[in-house]
Amino acid sequence: MIIAVTAFTLPNPITREEARSIFLSTAPTYQGAAGLFRKHYVLSEDGKTAGGIYFWNSKQEAEALFSDAWRGFVREKYGTDPTVSYFDSPVLVDNEAQQVFTDE
Repeated sequence: MIIAVTAFTLPNPITREEARSIFLSTAPTYQGAAGLFRKHYVLSEDGKTAGGIYFWNSKQEAEALFSDAWRGFVREKYGTDPTVSYFDSPVLVDNEAQQVFTDE
């Protein structure tokens, strides 16, 4: 599993309520995205940084979404450029399922 973390510093802080409204407006963009099985929207406590934590089947599928068009969409929506960091996740602890999963 690949985890991608995106972040962008907002030109002006936003409230949790503003973030929720914005995030709900963009959520349909990610529904059905190839290889994406979960996305968490995130907002810093001070409202100055927003982003997402994405869970992917592969880095190639993640990179296909995080294209120049996506970066332009973020720039237009939030007024700033995003960063994207990738992490390999070889082990997952799922307390709801009471299981530990590996990528093997």
